Amino acid sequence: MSLRICILETDILRPELIDQYQGYGQMFQRLFSQQPIAAEFTVYNVVKGDYPSDDETFDAYLVTGSKADSFGTDPWIQTLKTYLLNRYERGDKLLGVCFGHQLLALLLGGKSERASQGWGVGTHSYQLAAKAPWMSPVREELTLLISHQDQVTELPENATVIASSDFCPFAAYHINDQVLCFQGHPEFIHDYSRALLDLRQEALGSQIYSKGVASLEQEHHGATVAEWMMRFVAHKPEAAQR
Repeated sequence: MSLRICILETDILRPELIDQYQGYGQMFQRLFSQQPIAAEFTVYNVVKGDYPSDDETFDAYLVTGSKADSFGTDPWIQTLKTYLLNRYERGDKLLGVCFGHQLLALLLGGKSERASQGWGVGTHSYQLAAKAPWMSPVREELTLLISHQDQVTELPENATVIASSDFCPFAAYHINDQVLCFQGHPEFIHDYSRALLDLRQEALGSQIYSKGVASLEQEHHGATVAEWMMRFVAHKPEAAQR
C-alpha cells in the first residue's frame, strides 16, 4: 500500500525557470519516484491559498523550500503556520526542507533568522550527529545541494540534531517520530543549482558564486534523504506496534 504524502508548495518559481522545472512539488515527485518505498503525492500551492479539503487524509505533510523568509509576515505564511500547528497538534507527521525546515523550527519553539555566515550555495557536506532506524541506507556523512541565507539558530526543546557543519550547526533535525527536517535540498539537481547561482551571481558576489559553481562537481545524497523521509513516514515506534 502506498504512502500518501501532501506536498505544501511554498513558492512559485521565477518565470525563466518554470518551463524546465515547473515547481518544487514536481521536483519532489521526481525525486521520490526514484526511492524504493511506494508513495503517491498531491501538491498544493499554499502561496496561492491551495490546501487539502478537510476530508482528505495523508500519512505526512511536506513543506518545501521558498524564496520567502520563514520569519516573514506575509499573510500566506501566517495561514500556513496556523495550518501546520493544527496538524502537529493532531499528531500528523511533518517534513520540512529549507524554508519548511526553518518554519517548523520557528513554529515549534526554536528560532530562525538571517544567518551571520551569509549565503550558503552549491554542494555542502555535513557530519551526521545521530542515528535512527529509518536512516537507511547508512551514511558516514551527508552531502546536499543548498541555497539559503537564513538558518535555524535555535532548535525546539525536544528536537534532536541529525546533521551539522561549522557553517550550519542545525542542518537537519527530528522531533521524536513526528517531525523531520533538512536545511539542504534533496530535490535539487546540479543544473537547477547552477541556474539559481547564475541568477543570483550579482547578489552573491564573485567569490561565493565561483566557489558555489566549483562545488557542483561533487555528487550529493538527495536520493538517500528521500528514502530516509519515506522510511520516517512509514516507521512505527515500538510502542505503537504492540
